[in-house]
Amino acid sequence: MASASAGPGLADVVAAILAGGKGTRLEPVVSDRPKVLADVSGRPFLAYLLDQLVAAGVRRVVLCTGYKASQVSGKIGHAWGPLRVAYSEEPLPLGTAGALRHALPMLESEDVLVMNGDSSCSIDLAAFYRAHRERHATASLLLARVSDRARYGSVLIDDSGWISSFVEKGSALGSGWINAGIYLVERARLATIPEGKEVSLERDVFPSWLEGGLHGVRCDSPFLDIGTPESYATAFEFFAGAKP
Repeated sequence: MASASAGPGLADVVAAILAGGKGTRLEPVVSDRPKVLADVSGRPFLAYLLDQLVAAGVRRVVLCTGYKASQVSGKIGHAWGPLRVAYSEEPLPLGTAGALRHALPMLESEDVLVMNGDSSCSIDLAAFYRAHRERHATASLLLARVSDRARYGSVLIDDSGWISSFVEKGSALGSGWINAGIYLVERARLATIPEGKEVSLERDVFPSWLEGGLHGVRCDSPFLDIGTPESYATAFEFFAGAKP
């Protein structure tokens, strides 16, 4: 995706960051805090995601918390520069989709920008938003290209930019397109997620939405997730030079 300056449209879009994960695989190196608070060069990982929202012109974010939720709110507070921060704490583990559905009353915009709290992609969020709006999509997934898609599973996309299928982890080797963990979804479509149940965006919701249309936006920007100790160790280099 080509870089572009932040546009005014994102000021009216509420963002939601999925920040409820425990990070079981990270416990050998991050055992005393939620995954989103994992330290990267003296700052919580979540800080870099919030900085990205601010740079894109977003003004409201809801943090969907769960595991050790009070640590997240205590660290971040209710403002991050010009960004207003609110919290939606799940009453029990609801999965990525269930947490979003629980937060729906707070997501008061036509489109909602959703970000996984344990991954980052260095893309222009305003350009992603324009691509979503220009296609008149009800749901757009950002896709990143990686050299080894076996760990993530991959996403197949047709020539017109619509996602055709998802390939499970370990089923495909080599380079390819993966779900980068950043989405734009119409609020009305989020409302179709079952309420009060543990539901996964990746395993349950997105495959069921294929028939109704899922727009894929490919980008060549660097991608990072901190799901394992090995990938977490690369976060320091990934964010090298990022301003506090």
